[in-house]
Amino acid sequence: MPSGRVVWRPAAFLRTLGAMLRIDNLGKRYDDLLVFQGLTRSFAPGCVALCEELSTGKSTLLGMVAGVIAPDEGGVWIDGHSMAETPLQAKARLAYVPDDCLAFPAQTGRGLLQQLAAEKNAALDEAVFDWADRLGLTPHLDKRFEQMSTGTRRKVYLTAAALGTPAVVVADGPGNGLDAPARAALAEQFKAWSRDRVVLFASHDPELVRACGAEVVELASLGAARQF
Repeated sequence: MPSGRVVWRPAAFLRTLGAMLRIDNLGKRYDDLLVFQGLTRSFAPGCVALCEELSTGKSTLLGMVAGVIAPDEGGVWIDGHSMAETPLQAKARLAYVPDDCLAFPAQTGRGLLQQLAAEKNAALDEAVFDWADRLGLTPHLDKRFEQMSTGTRRKVYLTAAALGTPAVVVADGPGNGLDAPARAALAEQFKAWSRDRVVLFASHDPELVRACGAEVVELASLGAARQF
């Protein structure tokens, strides 16, 4: 393979490699601050954790993968769909748990699940509600977000990640604010999801990272092509 950055391959070729997520030459700058540059990797199904300290660009990278932050250069492909060129198709194959889970203060947890299920054309079925119950969310589903604790808000978004069959699950601080039983349930769910999809998350909780069997990756290592 030629040296230098890896060029983009057609979606069909990526799928033959098992690459459900690909980031290619990603770069981001805020004014004079260079956050990162040249991030390039392909991810096959598995659990990958970003565990570096604050202000290293983890949330920025996750936001780019989720399509809520535009890169200054490079691109993201979700199951072969370009986030820049075909964002609806890419986001249909993605689940995203943001760091800030208070985007809709007046909405109830159940209302958000219904909204996201409709957007994804996915069933709000027994499996989703069972996952909510294992997280301890069920008694709080009809509260408004502004009435919920930080952990309860996060549980709603984690429950929403079970809607449909996303190829990639992106979570920024998924264990933040969760009680011990919910963290244990989350680790088991991440392990289950990682069998057939990419679970990419940022966390400073070493117990969660170990419990879900995640591979720890540093942003600085994302410069040379290698598939996880």
